[in-house]
Amino acid sequence: MENVLSYEIIDEDGLKKRLQEIIDNKWTVLYVYPKDNTPGCTLEAKEFSMLLSEFEKIGFQVIGVSMDTIESHKRFKARHSLTVRLVSDPEGGLIKALGAWGKKRSFGKVREGVLRSTFIFSPNGVLVWKKINVRAKGHAYKVLEIAKKIKSDILEKGQMP
Repeated sequence: MENVLSYEIIDEDGLKKRLQEIIDNKWTVLYVYPKDNTPGCTLEAKEFSMLLSEFEKIGFQVIGVSMDTIESHKRFKARHSLTVRLVSDPEGGLIKALGAWGKKRSFGKVREGVLRSTFIFSPNGVLVWKKINVRAKGHAYKVLEIAKKIKSDILEKGQMP
């Protein structure tokens, strides 16, 4: 995977920022999802929002990214009372660089598109875990357990990746 930290995305304020700036020296769960207001994406966003305080307790921020506009994200958040940050990758450059783009089957047809995927970055921007093409239901809970394990392993070893 190429260096994804220099890719520009649009934050919630409509400002272009590099992924490195979004990570901002924090443990980061970056989840990639196909489309605002679709059933699976809504379920996933609600689960991550529901667990956000648990992620924050262990020092993680949670950010969702899709190719939808910031305006769409704002409506999505308001409609479903979401608390996670949502950023936009309108051309899909970051999503493709992360490997979260590929062939998928939908309603019996195969087409290219965003693969629901999750990435964990250390505060200095090192990718420490990834899972491509996940199922929405229950995924946020699994990621929380993985994040806890990563943090405990780091504390045990005493070194940051």
